[in-house]
Amino acid sequence: MTSGQLLETPLHQWHVDNGGRMVEFAGWSMPVQYASIVAEHHHTRTKLGLFDVSHMGRLFFNGSNVDQFLDSLSTRRIAGVEAGKVRYSLICNDDGKILDDVLIYHLAAGGSFAAGENDGDSFYMMVCNASNREKIVQWLVDHLPKDSNIKVDDRTEATAMIAVQGPEANAIVARISSVDPETLAYYTGTVCSVEGANSIVSRTGYTGEDGCEIILASNVAAAVWRKLHDAAELIGGGATGLAARDTLRLEAAMPLYGHELNEEINAAQTDLRFAINSKGRSFAGRDAIVSALVEKTLPVRVGVELEGRRPAREGCNILSAEPTNQEVQEVVGHLTSGTLSPTLGVPIAMGYIRPQFAAVGTELLIDIRGKSVAAKVVELPFYKRSDR
Repeated sequence: MTSGQLLETPLHQWHVDNGGRMVEFAGWSMPVQYASIVAEHHHTRTKLGLFDVSHMGRLFFNGSNVDQFLDSLSTRRIAGVEAGKVRYSLICNDDGKILDDVLIYHLAAGGSFAAGENDGDSFYMMVCNASNREKIVQWLVDHLPKDSNIKVDDRTEATAMIAVQGPEANAIVARISSVDPETLAYYTGTVCSVEGANSIVSRTGYTGEDGCEIILASNVAAAVWRKLHDAAELIGGGATGLAARDTLRLEAAMPLYGHELNEEINAAQTDLRFAINSKGRSFAGRDAIVSALVEKTLPVRVGVELEGRRPAREGCNILSAEPTNQEVQEVVGHLTSGTLSPTLGVPIAMGYIRPQFAAVGTELLIDIRGKSVAAKVVELPFYKRSDR
C-alpha cells in the first residue's frame, strides 16, 4: 500500500494514530519520533524500545546449494554454518567496495517460512537495508550460477519486522511467543509462534541492548505490535522512532549504510574483521579486500569524542591537532556520523581517518562550521551494556 509514492509498513496507521512524526526514509513513510528522541533513547536503554523495522528488505531463498551461492557473495562464511545461526556479513562488488551490510539466516524450516512449497530440513533468508533492496536483489539474480534452480523470493511487502530492544525486551516477548528469546544464543533464530502466528524470532538488534527481532506476516503484525506496546507502556517503555534508533546504534558503534558503509569504502577499512572470513574461500571482492587489509595508507573507521557539548555531524573534517606548516591544521579525515550521546552526555562521532592518526588517545580537531573543536580518538564502542 502506498501513500503518494511512499511505501507504508503494516503498522503505518498505528504510527499516525499515536503521534508518530512520519518522514520519507528510503522510499517508505516511517516514524522518526513520537515525542522526545532522548526519552525514546533512554527507555530503550533502561526498559524496552519497540521499533517498526518493516522497511528492511526480507529475501528468502529456495533451491539447491543456496549455502554455496550465498557463501560466494558474502564476506562472512555461510557454507557449513548450522541451522539456527544468523550471520552479519558484507556484500561487496568485485573491487571489494560495500554494496550493503546484511544479516543471513540459516533456519530450520517450519510453517509459512519454509523454503519452497514443501518443508525441507532448513532454509536461508537475508535481511538487507531498505535503500539497497532492489540493488541487492538484482546483484543476487545477476550472480546466480548457470542452470541454477535457486529462486530469490522478496517477501518484504508481504511481511513485517518488529525489533524489541532493551533489558526487559526478551521477557515481554516470551509472554506471547512459543520460544523464550532468552533461551536463544546471540545471533541465532528460530521459526516459532508469536501470538498464534507463524513467525521468525532472532536474538539480534541494532541498539547495543539485548532483545530480539520478530518477522511475521503483514496481516497479523498490527495485533502483535499492539500487544507488545501495551506491555511496554506498563513498565515504562514504548514505541521508538528512527531518530533514537540512530543515536542508539551510534553509541554502540554499529555502522550505518550510507554513512560508515558505501560503495566508495573497501570492507577492509571498516574495522569489521570478524565479518571478513578470507582464509580458504573465494567470494566477490575477496582479492581486493585481502590486498586492502595489508595496505597501510587507506583511511580507517574510528570513534571520536569531542570536548564541550556541541555535536559534530556527518561531513565535518577531522584535522590534525598539530599544525603542519604556517599554523595550518591538516585535514586527516572526515566524520560519517555524530551526535550528542544521550547516555554518556558528551558529543561522539565516527569517521574515517588516516591510519597514522587512528590510535586511541590521539588528539584531533573537528571543524564544525569553521570552528575547530578539540577531540580525541576513543575505543569503540562508545557504550557497552553492563552484562557484556
